[in-house]
Amino acid sequence: MNVGGGVNTLSGKRVLVTGGASGIGGAISSELAAQGATVIVHYFRSKDAVKELQDEVRASGVGEIIPLQADLTQESTVAKFAEDVESLTSTLDILINNTGDLVERHTLDDIDNAFWERVMAVNVTSMMMVTRAMLPLLKQGDEGASIVNLSSLAGRKGGHGGSLAYSTSKGAVLTFTRSLAAELASMGIRVNAVTPGLILGTRFHATHTTDESANKTIGEIPLKRAGNPMDVARAVAFLASEYNGFITGATLDINGGVYMA
Repeated sequence: MNVGGGVNTLSGKRVLVTGGASGIGGAISSELAAQGATVIVHYFRSKDAVKELQDEVRASGVGEIIPLQADLTQESTVAKFAEDVESLTSTLDILINNTGDLVERHTLDDIDNAFWERVMAVNVTSMMMVTRAMLPLLKQGDEGASIVNLSSLAGRKGGHGGSLAYSTSKGAVLTFTRSLAAELASMGIRVNAVTPGLILGTRFHATHTTDESANKTIGEIPLKRAGNPMDVARAVAFLASEYNGFITGATLDINGGVYMA
């Protein structure tokens, strides 16, 4: 997605991608690096995946991947993570809040409070804490800054059976995005969201989606195919780019036409 006569649109930009080692996050990290960005890739357990990503980007000769491990669900570890990021860069141009998970499927009658709070911690509270911790660096951006939050089609429509907590959390991400966009606009910081639908080739769907369910969903998609991680990565790169400085508080749906707004 190079724009402007082949010049890398994000050349020299400093980026943080949470959960950026594999799947959708890995594709986002790879795409932003391919456009010339230096990408700090947060990971929790995916040490091998982030090393592979780092080697691939280094071999390409464009961009840079800097791995950084942390548990983003605890306030104390987010504070330490912020210190580590600040030791790597004095400013941040782009923050991609990608970390999230369905965790498990539970219907209302068997959800306990501990599970509910765990899902909210992974999908909403961690996003708030990371964004809050990164705000001083985002304020230092030379041309403003961009935040892109990963929500889900489930946050638009509600999800499949057993995803009540996840769908609620992803709906909260959309409200968080709109509210934060209004709050940070005067600082020149844009805040947008993307809502992927069925994106195959990821650990998320390998864990939580059966082949039968995926095939049924594909049959209901107007474009008659599932998405892939690069479909999401290209959209995120578009919203992150400094060429799109008049877009804030928006949600970009990536679902093949299942949800049209």
